[in-house]
Amino acid sequence: MKRYLYFTFTLGFLIFWSSCRKDFEFSASTGSLKFSKDTVYLDTVFTNIGSSTYNLKVYNRSDNDISIPSVALASGDISNYRLSVDGIAGKNFTNVEILAKDSLFIFVETTIDINNFPNPDGNYLYTDQIEFDSGSNLQKVELVTLVKDAVFIYPDRDNTTKVIETLTLDLGGEMVETELQGRELLPTELNFTNEKPYVIYGFATVPTNETLTIESGARLHFHENSGIIVSNGASINVNGAYSNDRDLLENEVIFEGDRLEPNFAEIQGQWGTIWLLDGSINNTINYATIKNATIGILSDGNPDEANDKLTVTNTQIYNSSSFGILGRNTSINAENLVINNSGLSSFAGTLGGKYNVTHSTIANYWDDGFRQFPALLLNNFVLDEDNNATIANLTEANFNNCIIYGNDNPEILLDEIEDESVVYNFKFTNCLIRFNDNNNNFTGANYDFNDTSKYEGNIFNADPNFKDADSNEMIIGDDSAANGQGLATFSTQVPFDILNVDRTTSPDLGAYQHITFPEED
Repeated sequence: MKRYLYFTFTLGFLIFWSSCRKDFEFSASTGSLKFSKDTVYLDTVFTNIGSSTYNLKVYNRSDNDISIPSVALASGDISNYRLSVDGIAGKNFTNVEILAKDSLFIFVETTIDINNFPNPDGNYLYTDQIEFDSGSNLQKVELVTLVKDAVFIYPDRDNTTKVIETLTLDLGGEMVETELQGRELLPTELNFTNEKPYVIYGFATVPTNETLTIESGARLHFHENSGIIVSNGASINVNGAYSNDRDLLENEVIFEGDRLEPNFAEIQGQWGTIWLLDGSINNTINYATIKNATIGILSDGNPDEANDKLTVTNTQIYNSSSFGILGRNTSINAENLVINNSGLSSFAGTLGGKYNVTHSTIANYWDDGFRQFPALLLNNFVLDEDNNATIANLTEANFNNCIIYGNDNPEILLDEIEDESVVYNFKFTNCLIRFNDNNNNFTGANYDFNDTSKYEGNIFNADPNFKDADSNEMIIGDDSAANGQGLATFSTQVPFDILNVDRTTSPDLGAYQHITFPEED
């Protein structure tokens, strides 16, 4: 009996309580919604490449629970925008509920084919609206996306098996089947112009004995795990030029990822590398910006060719998740080169080789976790999986009028397996170097800074006074220890800095002549 009375009392209380609450009695909205923004800009996307997901927050500021009769895209089902409301995808929603003093997230994405909206300059501004309710209660939020046309380079796909083409590469004279997706460039694709951006999926390979020419002002965008491979006997010539507008860099050639949204602008490791295979020849890169790769440039082999395998000038390499430049028993000549923010080393010359670097800034202010290697690494060996070493000649490694610095210490590592059969030659002349071995971990002849055959006229551990190394602004100021410390012998070889400023009168170290920084407010 007691149990029956308790059940009856409880049931009666719940019925009474629920009948008194108004929380779940939704009234129709009256056009008084508030929004986190009146326009959702989905930034810039390439044609047929999906955007990031953007959000809009819808607020119910009233004291009543409300139901929005309709939330829909103005263009309806033909809209190129996609919505997600309360976790449900669609383009039209009815009776969307928001509790009193609460809010609702709407997520927005888009994929647009510019061919459906042709525009002679290759850009199209696509718009739509999210409409809330109708009639006198109608409220709207604008949606805006800039769509860019591009030249797309894809690997081939078998329509039956859906298998994507992979590459067979000549690696050291042996044809090796790889798992790298990509294809060889066609004869009609060996001249990249500045008319449209290029979007590359997989590795675009320059065929044997061919040359890929990239014109001034070209823009190359790479999808994840993509890049350029230059084959045996092939070349890449990047013909950028100085740009007067330092924001637009209108004449430089820019290599970066294919995500154009601002939050991807400085994210490392978005794509693969520019890989110069053993046997590729006469590669030149001038006035380029290479950013957000895994390895900016990977150069293999040919250390003893009459012409350097790679000549890189007036070029910036930033935000590489591994190496800025990785040379493996190769030959590189660099002038006015700037490298910063690399997950391992900014410049690594491994397994020997030949390197001549003049008026360059090799820095590393990586701050995304532990960094294993210094800004500059030189060694004469490689270890296999069984820890057996292959050694080779470091024929020469000359660094002249350079800055080699970073947020670690020391910022040079000269790693040698001594063997009478090979040479290990290097010299730093008039460089600003961060190297302070407080714990005496680095001993031996390679670190004898009094040996003028290896070190001459260098400055150690003084402030380079970079403008903002964390943001890759590596120009130096009046207070830089590199100010006026360059040797004229080298400045006459490279008479203009990376900003086209004459350096012959009073040369500074590094790729930049100093400027006066504006005073902070």
